[in-house]
Amino acid sequence: MSRTVINTPNAPQAIGTYSQAVKVGTTVYLSGQIPLVPSTMEVISEDFAEQTQQVFANLTAVCEAAGGTLNDLAKVNIFMTDLSNFATVNEIMSQHFSQPYPARAAIQISALPKGVQIEIDGVMEL
Repeated sequence: MSRTVINTPNAPQAIGTYSQAVKVGTTVYLSGQIPLVPSTMEVISEDFAEQTQQVFANLTAVCEAAGGTLNDLAKVNIFMTDLSNFATVNEIMSQHFSQPYPARAAIQISALPKGVQIEIDGVMEL
């Protein structure tokens, strides 16, 4: 099967050796998004809720560039530097998804790129 690289200026450009997303058949593999504002490539703020909203905005842009929506995500992985923010993630996630919700993992890790507090990646089925 052929692979198609997904790229949009409406999400942060890759800051390493990866693509924003790769489509194989009807499956799209989204790279992790952090709370960078696409136009400036700067972290939106230090506020966890604002960072989470920006991550979902970035994911939305990549999903749309691939021909889908957030609700087409079958699986998301959420990486946080502090699991005490779990309730905030749930609240914000409920604003961006409708049921049935995607499968999900939420994991606390020690650090993320650019010192951000959250990163989310996913797998979308079109």
